[in-house]
Amino acid sequence: MTSPLHPARLDWSTGLPMSADYGDVYFSRDSGLAETRHVFVDNNDLPQRFAALQSGGLFTIGETGFGTGLNFLVAWQCFLAHAPAGARLAFVSTEKHPLAPDDMQRALAMWPALAAEAAELLQQYQTLAPGWHRFVLAAGRITLTLLVGDALATLPELDARVDAWFLDGFAPSRNPDMWQPALFEQLARLSKPGATLATFTCAGVVRRGLAEAGFAVEKVTGFGSKREMTRGQLASAPASSWQAPWYARPQLPAQLERTAIVVGAGIAGASIAYSLAVRGWQVTVVDRHPVPANEASGNPQGVLYTKLSPHFTPLTQLILSGYGYSLRTLAASLPQGDDTWRQCGVLQLAHNAEESKRQHGLALAGLPHGILHAVDSEQASQLAGIAVDLPGLYFPQGGWLHPPALVRRLLDHPNITLRLATAITELSQNPADHSWVAMDSDGPMAIGGIAVLATANETVQFDPTFYLPVKRIRGQVSVVAATAASHALKTVICGEGYISPARGDTHCMGATFKFDTSDTQPCASEHQENLDMLAQMSPALHQALGGDSLSASQCSGRAALRCTSPDYLPMCGAIVDREAFNDLYAPLGRDASLKLSQDAPEVTGLFVSTAHGSRGMVTTPLCGEVLASLLDNEPAPLPKPIMDAIHPSRFLVRDIIRQKLRERD
Repeated sequence: MTSPLHPARLDWSTGLPMSADYGDVYFSRDSGLAETRHVFVDNNDLPQRFAALQSGGLFTIGETGFGTGLNFLVAWQCFLAHAPAGARLAFVSTEKHPLAPDDMQRALAMWPALAAEAAELLQQYQTLAPGWHRFVLAAGRITLTLLVGDALATLPELDARVDAWFLDGFAPSRNPDMWQPALFEQLARLSKPGATLATFTCAGVVRRGLAEAGFAVEKVTGFGSKREMTRGQLASAPASSWQAPWYARPQLPAQLERTAIVVGAGIAGASIAYSLAVRGWQVTVVDRHPVPANEASGNPQGVLYTKLSPHFTPLTQLILSGYGYSLRTLAASLPQGDDTWRQCGVLQLAHNAEESKRQHGLALAGLPHGILHAVDSEQASQLAGIAVDLPGLYFPQGGWLHPPALVRRLLDHPNITLRLATAITELSQNPADHSWVAMDSDGPMAIGGIAVLATANETVQFDPTFYLPVKRIRGQVSVVAATAASHALKTVICGEGYISPARGDTHCMGATFKFDTSDTQPCASEHQENLDMLAQMSPALHQALGGDSLSASQCSGRAALRCTSPDYLPMCGAIVDREAFNDLYAPLGRDASLKLSQDAPEVTGLFVSTAHGSRGMVTTPLCGEVLASLLDNEPAPLPKPIMDAIHPSRFLVRDIIRQKLRERD
């Protein structure tokens, strides 16, 4: 279980934000903006280093202590002023006590020179849960990965190569828990050769710790009334520790052409295409259907919510990060409206004893009130706008969306070419340069430096990915006409199933789970299941929609096949040659603790994003960022253990260890 999150408590009595917990200011009383430029920008030589980047180059900044975001916005502005077109900035920052959105807005309003950057950040900044949060800004040229938690817990799980460090945070005398040898060791581990650092402090404990970690440090002139500060450069890199090669970053050709074929135009494929396109990749998206989002992504209303475990399992950590990223994607991409999405909140009702126990554990887990909080039946009724008989959890940031609208928006980018009604008959690789060619019945129709399969259950129809253990689960949603009484529903209600507030003149509810069929035709029996679910979950709403007079024959709807995996985590990452992989790592079957070092035998340039199950609206957009980060050597948007947990090769490793290898059918 993660540590409870305590948001920052600010004291504004002096007119400046001061931490009530640490008794220290967030920025200089003289001029926070000028201090940031002097300490972090100038003493890391950022204008010159940004200007020296190549088009398409990447510069990575790491920071300890995000605070008000001032340092980030200054670096962002400096980057756009000096870097060549096409270059990109990746900014990674830790923050143990994130500011509430209102405090962030109030603090950043003090700097009119940063108003444009602040407005874009604040558009996506909501109450943050513990964990990792990815922001995509400046039309994709800048990413912010915000690690919410103790730096000594988050940095060891970070996979990044940092060019420059901003060592901020409260003074060592006020916050000694952060300024420890373990922190300095992580800074060295994550640094590129020659990486620089700057910090406002010149405390001996900091300078000695940095020197012991391998940095050459010096005192230089501080800002304003502060006489001295510290800057440094990595002089000796630490010895690298062993990491499982089967989960390593993909091996890519040195001269990889930044072109991609993405197979599948559902939410998974659209998310990948968008994340690559905003980074300058030329992407061809191919789909056999005449319109995007024709299968599981085509439901009229999808629910954006999180069903979490109070034990903060890998799935829960992934969902929390994905939930936040999907909300930011919607905020930046689609205006709220009756046809697109509504951040109307979600009620999860405690519909049985097991669910009540889970919700009680979550209510005590220390998540911020703005993420979720417990409500009794009276409070639930007030939120829903209609009588609710059960207590539950309320997720104020959740809501519903029209998935096809998001898919279309993500695909609407000048770097994306959409090829619909095109069935791929063969996907082959050129052995000379490892490029990929997609063939249809008329011959080659797309060429890419890489290929990504976002084809759900159909992924196993391709030769290199036949072994992925996907399973199909049919789900049917039912659509019913709204009534004057049902229009009172203001939030999504979830129990055994869900129902959304009206979109136009209809409500969407569902969805069924059927493991024994691949049929995708809607049927009356499953419409009746959904109606029975509604009657049990919300008798008042069932009555508002017609009660016993409402029959399956009055429902429309659609059915599709979810795609999931044995551990219910998605599969996102590079594909390997199964036979060569099994041969290479066979010794693990005799001793799973062996630290083998041979690189995994990848199928060069082939990737997947699949098995998102019923959580596709939460996990697929973030998985697009996962793949783009791997391909462009950016900081990973998830902790390393979670990146490993969603790697497609995890099932091969498990089968080798258990001496259980699946044969091809």
